[in-house]
Order: sequence, then C-alpha cells, then structure tokens
Amino acid sequence: MPKGYWIAHVDVDDMDVYKNYIAAIQGSFAKFGARYLVRGSPPPHTEGTNRPRTVVIEFPSLEAARACYESAGYQEAKQHRLKSASADLLVIEGYDGAQPGS
Repeated sequence: MPKGYWIAHVDVDDMDVYKNYIAAIQGSFAKFGARYLVRGSPPPHTEGTNRPRTVVIEFPSLEAARACYESAGYQEAKQHRLKSASADLLVIEGYDGAQPGS
C-alpha cells in the first residue's frame, strides 16, 4: 500500500502564533503515524515560484494522511496557521513502484 504525504509550502507572517500551530499539530500527527521528512527548510529556488518554508510529512497511507487532515484535532490546530501564515497544502498518495496494470 502506498504511503500518503502532506506537502506544504508556507509563508509565515507571525512566527509566535505559528509556533502555537506547530505545537498543536503534534498530537494529531502522533495519532495518525506522521513522520517529518522535510521540516521548515527554505528550498533553493530552481524553477517557478516558491514560498520560504517547505514541509513534507509522510503517513503510513493516503487514508491516514486524509484522516489526519480531516480530524477535529488538526482542524482546531489549523486555526493557528490561518491566523499566522499563508500556505499551499497537498495531501497526496506516494508511488509504490508498481506499474499500471500489474
């Protein structure tokens, strides 16, 4: 089963409030088996447009990634992010190496 991922590109406007978001999401992440792969690293600009902060979070499955996002705990924590940052967030399925039709 392919893993699920959150990929976020973020502009933080108020780091003090954003730190509340970071603290508040940890319980939801632990509950759904999340693991940071990239956390807050400013990417080198290669092409297109970027935001200064990039985060990649791995979940055991796409279902776990979606359930975490939709959970009451995350939705409550998200209110801190909405007050302190602008973000683009994708919840996507990873590639398990299988070829279509196999």
